[in-house]
Amino acid sequence: MGNLNSKSIGEFVSENYRTAVVFQKYAIDFCCKGGRTINEVCENKKIAPGVLLADLEEASKQDDNQGTDFQSLPLDLLADYIETNHHKYIKEKTPALKQYLDKICKVHGNQHPELLEINEQFNASAYELAIHMKKEEFILFPFIREMAKAENKHEKTRQANFGTIQNPIQMMMADHATEGKRFERISLLSNSYSPPADACTTYRVAYSMLKEFEEDLHLHIHLENNILFPKAIAMESRVNALKTGYLYPYL
Repeated sequence: MGNLNSKSIGEFVSENYRTAVVFQKYAIDFCCKGGRTINEVCENKKIAPGVLLADLEEASKQDDNQGTDFQSLPLDLLADYIETNHHKYIKEKTPALKQYLDKICKVHGNQHPELLEINEQFNASAYELAIHMKKEEFILFPFIREMAKAENKHEKTRQANFGTIQNPIQMMMADHATEGKRFERISLLSNSYSPPADACTTYRVAYSMLKEFEEDLHLHIHLENNILFPKAIAMESRVNALKTGYLYPYL
């Protein structure tokens, strides 16, 4: 499994996506906080490193012929995948979740005042994610696709008005960190999405949907923070070298 002192948990998931379920099992954030090592998270979560490693090794052995090798996926196709799967998921699930949370706040808010903050936190997240996704869909992802096309054809790209691609990427990663903290708070308030004994069906459905929403968001952020963004920065360097004729001196 590599050197535990140097290998980050984000690298574990990037190299074998099946390990994501193990980190989710132990409530370990592998997306926004993917830079931590196994030893660091084990110390923080009070988990024996051997136990966590055994679970990771078992997950790595599982056969998954349907799994996608995101590391090998061309960046334009990876951007397409994120947009058509994770962005679509957020857009589809948000209205129903808002409706359910509003309803249970009205019915159960007096007995369970934590619902009011959960609703507030989710609405803030939904608003910010909508803006965030538009920035990716109309600015960042199109430029990544443009760079991928240019590199494949050994052509030059335009000078982006945002300067280096690291600038919007840093903004997107800051947004990711904010949403990660919001859902940490929602998880804490909801007792890890465990509905109380007096919860009605809508209450239970809302908590199940919130849990699923957070899990999808973690996978979404992982694909961007740990795979798409680093590779896009590296691609920009190659394309810039192409512009100067350093990479392809025969052009």
